[in-house]
Amino acid sequence: MAFIAPCLYAFGGSFAFALVFNIPKNKLLFSAIGGFLGQLTYVLFQFIIASDVALYFLATITISFYAEMMARVTKTPTTLYLAVALIPLVPGGGVYYTMLYLLGGSIDLGITTGLHTLGISGALAMGIVLVSSSINLIRKVMLSGRRKYKRPAVPWKK
Repeated sequence: MAFIAPCLYAFGGSFAFALVFNIPKNKLLFSAIGGFLGQLTYVLFQFIIASDVALYFLATITISFYAEMMARVTKTPTTLYLAVALIPLVPGGGVYYTMLYLLGGSIDLGITTGLHTLGISGALAMGIVLVSSSINLIRKVMLSGRRKYKRPAVPWKK
């Protein structure tokens, strides 16, 4: 039961940002579900994977796949779902503590925290790029396969 609470918080945070971003009312719930799924992936895999950068990567893959799927189903841009669902995963605390340590004189701790935050940000970006590129590649392969065996538009011309 302890792993459901962070998922509900992520859902609430995503829903609030969906309201701020003026997401259409019929897509508010779907966009917030993406944040819930990303946090659920993070929480479930943290028992298996020790690295939180890898956990952020897996959560981002889940969110990106969900956003791509929902974009196709609802015929809306992927970013509508992706931007809202990624909000709970953004490492804002890491950036804050990096600046706090650097301005406070703890250079080593600031650099360590900054590199960790950069790793998390890179994992988020790589998860989005991996899923988006894979989906686009699959679509192009499927479309080229259809065009290859398509009949001529005018049957009397050969």
